[in-house]
Amino acid sequence: MPEKTLSIVVIDQVPERADLITAGLNGAGYAEVTVISNTVDLVGRIAAINPSVIIVDLENQRRDTVEQMFRVSQQVKRPVVMFVDQSDSDTARAAMEAGVSAYVVDGMQPERIRPIVDLAIARFNKFHKLESQVEELSTELAQRKTIEQAKGILMEQRGLSEPDAYGLLRKASMDQKRPLVEIAESVIVASKVGL
Repeated sequence: MPEKTLSIVVIDQVPERADLITAGLNGAGYAEVTVISNTVDLVGRIAAINPSVIIVDLENQRRDTVEQMFRVSQQVKRPVVMFVDQSDSDTARAAMEAGVSAYVVDGMQPERIRPIVDLAIARFNKFHKLESQVEELSTELAQRKTIEQAKGILMEQRGLSEPDAYGLLRKASMDQKRPLVEIAESVIVASKVGL
């Protein structure tokens, strides 16, 4: 059974198709379904609803409609399932680059809805976990560069060896109860002021 708190927004401008999707979702155990048929201020309306998953059904793949849906998937950090009647490789690639979690061609069949939603959630979670890891690694790398730069400044200004310069930074960090990178930043700033 799906999570009880899982809420889904269905974006579809054709009421009959929206009803079919809603019935498929209800049949799969998803009870909290909201349909949006008017795409005016779509991002704001979705943000107000704050759904767990967004399902987009596009019959009309006009460029402006597709681009609007891509903006939604980029701005609203939620799993997005996009159903399209037909596609081309450029549109499919653009959908994936925009963050669409599941891109399904040839319409929605009610019996497939649950596995597709589950897949979209899993793919979204995995992507955001990887994104967080990349961000952490980037931050760590930037901090290491700052520490290396501060060590270089101390080595040059005070004639210290690399281990001694690092030891001085660590001691200041412990004495002042501040992160090592903050001490390194202070050394860099002080060196620029002294120029």
